[in-house]
Amino acid sequence: MTYTSPFTGDVIQPTDVSYRSFSMSADITLSWPINGNATGNYAARIMEVTPTVGSLKLYMPPANQTSVGTDALIRNKGAVAFTVVDFAGATIISIPAGVAEYIYVTTNATVGGTWGIIAFGTGTSSADAASLAGLGLVAVSATLNLSHPVTSIAANYTFATSDRAQTVVWSSGAGSLILPSAPSFGNNWFTLFKNNGTGTVTVNTTASQLIDGSVSKNFNPGESSFIICTGTEYVTVGYGQNSTFAFTALVYPVTTGTFTLTSLEASNNIQEYVGSLTGNVTVVFPPVVNLYIISNQVTANGFTVTVSTGVPGGINATVAAGQQATLVCDGVNFLNANTVQAGGTSFQLINGSVSVPSLSFGAEVNTGVFRPGVGRFGVTILGTQRLDVNTAGVSVTGTGVFSSSVSGTTGTFSAGVSGTTGTFTTGIAGGVFT
Repeated sequence: MTYTSPFTGDVIQPTDVSYRSFSMSADITLSWPINGNATGNYAARIMEVTPTVGSLKLYMPPANQTSVGTDALIRNKGAVAFTVVDFAGATIISIPAGVAEYIYVTTNATVGGTWGIIAFGTGTSSADAASLAGLGLVAVSATLNLSHPVTSIAANYTFATSDRAQTVVWSSGAGSLILPSAPSFGNNWFTLFKNNGTGTVTVNTTASQLIDGSVSKNFNPGESSFIICTGTEYVTVGYGQNSTFAFTALVYPVTTGTFTLTSLEASNNIQEYVGSLTGNVTVVFPPVVNLYIISNQVTANGFTVTVSTGVPGGINATVAAGQQATLVCDGVNFLNANTVQAGGTSFQLINGSVSVPSLSFGAEVNTGVFRPGVGRFGVTILGTQRLDVNTAGVSVTGTGVFSSSVSGTTGTFSAGVSGTTGTFTTGIAGGVFT
């Protein structure tokens, strides 16, 4: 059926409403204005529609209530697409954000009818760009452009959703920043962070979530990166490490058994182990070449901490409690980094004890030398003191065997002394002298 004017021969539209602008938060079904009644959800010749959520449908009025040639120009002023459908629910056209489409009825035998489509206008204008600009975007003339405005902070801070795509710059001394629960930010939130201050800034996660595999990440002065949320954890991209502060530290709790470090954990050159041991501990590093400073700060309770690459046949290193060791890993073995002292030098040792001597061996940590007390030098073998050199002389625990002569004034031995010739001006007490 065709409705035409007997005076002009033009199509008779069911309405004289020329323009309408409205927003959509749910599906809308339009109707034809009858007898100039422009109320409710009525159709107009030009409609500017702003959808506020995605996947919405705009239903056109029944096609069989109008003439073929009835038309409408529909423009999407929102940030998401919506779909124009006929009265029966069949898709006429999906209109992306910032696009205008021209539709018109070509047959009207059914409520749905058939609709023609002409791409009336696509692209953006300056007004479109300004209305679509949000966090991380700015309208420049007729286009949208990336934007990372700078925010300066100087006190402890918790990142917010409004920090998306922002550049956060630290400008104070040492401090602490908090990343909220990753699911609350969702997959694709990100911010740019730069430590422009004078101290280390620690970025902490919450709810035991991780950033680059750890619950926190340190940024030394001059360091920066993108911090990106995956929806379940955080990762950094482009982490810039200041060469002035090239070393990083890992404080790692251990108790008993084997602990295998991740590549990220092993990237910390300074490794500090803490905790109260209930058994021997082995820390396994990735088999890569690196230099490590191992600090054993555990409560030993008679147990040991050993570092290893886990490679069969590789040399491991055991570091005594309360001590530090500088080690070189060649990808298989842990080797002492200080095997030769070159040039004039002096160095000091801690007192040590009979079970943990000041100077010992990697394969036998309870054999070595230690300081039993003031003015005393002790030698311990497998945790038993065998020699005590002090201001009064020398005390030996056990049997003394000499290949040549023994001479002196007074000798005290707890057991026997055997050898070739012994000369003492006074006497030898204890055991047998041959």
